[in-house]
Amino acid sequence: MKLLFAYFSATGNTKKIADTMVKRFMEIGSQVEKLDITVPEARQPGMDLSNFDAAVFGSPIHSMRAPRLVREWLDSLDGAGMKCATFFTYGGFQVHPTHYDTRERLRRRGFTVVASAEFLGAHTFNLGGWQAMNSRPGDDDLKLAARYAEIIHGRFSGEDMAVIGELNPGPYSEEQLDQFEGFRYKAVSQLPTRSGAECSMCMLCQEECPAGAIEAKTGEAQAGKCICCLHCLQICPDEVLKINDMSGSFRFKMEKDEETPETLVKKKSKLYL
Repeated sequence: MKLLFAYFSATGNTKKIADTMVKRFMEIGSQVEKLDITVPEARQPGMDLSNFDAAVFGSPIHSMRAPRLVREWLDSLDGAGMKCATFFTYGGFQVHPTHYDTRERLRRRGFTVVASAEFLGAHTFNLGGWQAMNSRPGDDDLKLAARYAEIIHGRFSGEDMAVIGELNPGPYSEEQLDQFEGFRYKAVSQLPTRSGAECSMCMLCQEECPAGAIEAKTGEAQAGKCICCLHCLQICPDEVLKINDMSGSFRFKMEKDEETPETLVKKKSKLYL
């Protein structure tokens, strides 16, 4: 069985889960082609999937959905009845309707979604002062990811004929979700910038920006393009790219969602079968 394993990983959480799952798939005997769709060149619209028997799609959760760039790419694909599975990484806050929204997108494109999963990972905004899930994904998360690969393999092969059950559609309209996504961008009130600081001009920020939003020469991310994934901060070897101090918004988020450090640390990754 030949699988396409496509994932978007701005700060490394989704890649850790992807690597664990791919390793297990290969141990079971599947042939896997990994596709890192974090970089723009990899997200070819209408990608030909005819050489694959099934697909796995992974991404972080941004404002209760997959990132806009991932949604747009999925909306361009033709599933032609192919079985697929999804998984998501998140920093401990709202999840739904990510699973539902992504399944419906894939269904409209002709895919049959057999399962989905969510895994805890260090929140993207930890790079700006948040303190959410700093130690995740941990060993238990990775063990569950390996188990998830085994389950998916059985469903892809036909050994297990089950498909995913009911999912939570959430209480929000598409328009409201778009607004929430806009709030995400406002939370990063100072988009990635090096504020004139010297750097080695390695060009990584420009070459790997998922949205093509930053120029190495100016060291400034463009409003309207930047999706606040903070990939540029994560990969900058000179550590000169910065955003605003977000510690205040972390306290607000914790109060709004009625979370405490104790409730966050007790959260577990989860499979939807």
